[in-house]
Amino acid sequence: MKTYKINEIFYSLQGEGVRAGTANVFIRFSDCNLRCSRNKEGFDCDTEFISGTQMNLDQILSQARSLSATCDWVILTGGEPSLQIDDSLLDALHTAGYKIAIESNGLRELSSKIDWICISPKTAESSLRQKTAHELKYVRALGMKIPNPSIKAEHYLISPAFEVDHLPSENLEHCLNLIRDNPKWRLSVQQHKIWKVR
Repeated sequence: MKTYKINEIFYSLQGEGVRAGTANVFIRFSDCNLRCSRNKEGFDCDTEFISGTQMNLDQILSQARSLSATCDWVILTGGEPSLQIDDSLLDALHTAGYKIAIESNGLRELSSKIDWICISPKTAESSLRQKTAHELKYVRALGMKIPNPSIKAEHYLISPAFEVDHLPSENLEHCLNLIRDNPKWRLSVQQHKIWKVR
């Protein structure tokens, strides 16, 4: 039976974006096709996604359901989940009664079976393969310009870059100014870091 390399599966509230505050089971996939750093992207990756355990569909579903019997959303995140997800996984999650959200960097085209797509680009717009999203979210630190996206989305979000354990006031102020001058965009703060939940 096929397995997927899973970093962790956990229950929490979505801490950012349009769906902030909603209950979800997070399935964090190991591995990524990017290595974000302050020197290159303006911020360091804040997720450990290198380690992982090989799990089959039954194990993934069993662990997800054990975390919350009533939660009906899963979020596929990473790392970069598009490197591993396939129709078998998506079909199994839907059959189990879940709606599926994904957080992706947009470098791979995603399945239409996914119910909610959040793209957070970290590379040049010309490298993106996913062309539509429910929400499009860019991380911005002091001095970074407003994006000129190639992806068409329902919601356009800017998220101020966090340091390890705090939100620098200059990054927040910079994003507030960007939104003031570009009202198509809205603010998305990583509230789970403020709430001190996963």
